[in-house]
Amino acid sequence: MRLDRRQLLQGATALALLPAAARAAPGTLIVRTPMAAPRWAVLQRHLLKANADACEAYYAKYVDSRDWLKVFARWGANDGPDDAAEATNDWMLLHALGAPDRILDLTRRFWEGHLKQYAAAHTVDVPIARRGMYHREFPVQMDWQHNSEGLTTFNRMGLSIPRDRKLIDRTRRYADFYTGRDPSAPNYDPRHRIMRSMMNGSRGPMLRNATPLDWAGDPFEAGERFHMEHGESTYQETLDHYADYGDVVCDSPLNLQATTLGLNAYALGAGERFRRWSLDYLDAWIDRAKANNDILPSKVGADGRADARWWDGVYGWGFSPIVPHTGKREDRNRVPRSITAFMNGTLLTGDPAYIDVWKRQTAAINAQSKTIDGKLHAPTMYGPEGWYSFKPGPYRTNGFEIWYVTQDPADRTAAGSHPWVSFLEGGNADYPVTALEADLKRVAERVKRREDDPTTPDTRLADWPLDINPASVTSLIQLMTGGLHIARPSWSPTSAPQGGVPLHCRLRYFDAEKRRAGVPEDVGALVHALGDRSTEVTLVNMGTLPRTVTIQGGAYAEHRIQSVTLNGAPMDVGAAAFTLRLEPGCGARLSLAMKRYANRPTLAFPWDRS
Repeated sequence: MRLDRRQLLQGATALALLPAAARAAPGTLIVRTPMAAPRWAVLQRHLLKANADACEAYYAKYVDSRDWLKVFARWGANDGPDDAAEATNDWMLLHALGAPDRILDLTRRFWEGHLKQYAAAHTVDVPIARRGMYHREFPVQMDWQHNSEGLTTFNRMGLSIPRDRKLIDRTRRYADFYTGRDPSAPNYDPRHRIMRSMMNGSRGPMLRNATPLDWAGDPFEAGERFHMEHGESTYQETLDHYADYGDVVCDSPLNLQATTLGLNAYALGAGERFRRWSLDYLDAWIDRAKANNDILPSKVGADGRADARWWDGVYGWGFSPIVPHTGKREDRNRVPRSITAFMNGTLLTGDPAYIDVWKRQTAAINAQSKTIDGKLHAPTMYGPEGWYSFKPGPYRTNGFEIWYVTQDPADRTAAGSHPWVSFLEGGNADYPVTALEADLKRVAERVKRREDDPTTPDTRLADWPLDINPASVTSLIQLMTGGLHIARPSWSPTSAPQGGVPLHCRLRYFDAEKRRAGVPEDVGALVHALGDRSTEVTLVNMGTLPRTVTIQGGAYAEHRIQSVTLNGAPMDVGAAAFTLRLEPGCGARLSLAMKRYANRPTLAFPWDRS
């Protein structure tokens, strides 16, 4: 970190550079300007505590002494191992933001417990899971809509425990199920740069058409003993839900979610080959889109080329199966979920070309718009007869993610309206308070659901606790980090809901004294504005003790902080992070000049990096 001592000494009296002999470390900036505790900062601290308390009570109710989820454990895409793994979703984010270490402890315990639970659980009728639903601590065979959802917690563990040997080894092992390096799981063909099947995992790819049984799992008392989240009332309806889910022997954009394992393996220090594999696989899909009139094909054959019926495949552009309990077709195109893999590409390289693929695809779809009843409609699906399922207005799916990555004013319209963005653009001044209050209300509502829950372990499935999990982090991620909480259900009208997404944010914080992730006790942070090369943030210490916080550019240190300005005095940083000491009852608004995506991603803590 490069700090100009003369500039610092001539700057505002609120900021100083301590000598090596002083209490703060050399190069640490000090804020001594008194600041009354803002309402948003008080609410932030309340929300972190409310989340922590509610999560502990939730754990006591739904997790047993073995750290196993207290549910009827079974195989199935509706309510199987991936849903169990989601039981503590967003708890790792809570800790990474500053929640107590107890949250980290519970999250790690549950991950270990659920691995053992579903390795021990097995099927009778479904062939692939008869020897266990997990093998080598990973799902034996499932699609990447569900694999990614089940990895939501795991993919964020590196934010808090990047030096954990077990995490590093698991991430490498999981990734190598998909790099072609593990002969026991030949999911990937490196010659043609394809996954051999949509159904894949630790026991390799499914190289036959899938059956409804493969997806639905063994017979059980659906709709009688168990509540069904998707509306089925019988086991037969559960099977019928998957009647059209056979076309899986192909590569699909959903498989690109596996590149998050490559990203994390690289960021945890496992080696350049994981970065190279992620980019090779992504680059193959860029070529496929280019050869398919700028549309990502949803079915790619064994030769690495788009199938003649490129729109086919489960969850593809033409996937509109019949809902058994309504008799109507429902569009289930999941191609938009794969944008997060292309965000990984930009994170790994700094190259906007990976997001440009999505801009071109959006333009190609909008070029097929037509006027219906005097209003412009854009298509969302494609089948043998061409584009269909036209919706009012232009096609804007993933518009928010595109704009967030590019920060290009030309992409802003497609991002749509959002109260958080209005705040960042200088309007909606009340948003921080209203958003935090809404999440506090959500925590309370989830607590009430838990208290009123009439189910017992033998009458609930693994997806039942998901809507009771109290973790509520959207406002914290937006306001503290300037980041995206891409989760399910959809958080933005132009975003596709999904799981397993790494954290994308402008800033992260670390407690420099306790050597852990997250803001120190008593500290609040508010990102006021985001630009392509700038960030505005306020930090305040509401306690009676000084607090030292390290501020980093990006979740993976991918953004370089060029300089920091306070009261008109700029100071050079020229690194991914700098450290700030906040005296008791003091705060400051900082202007950061930044170069986004300038650094290779790493999950190492700032003091562990050279």
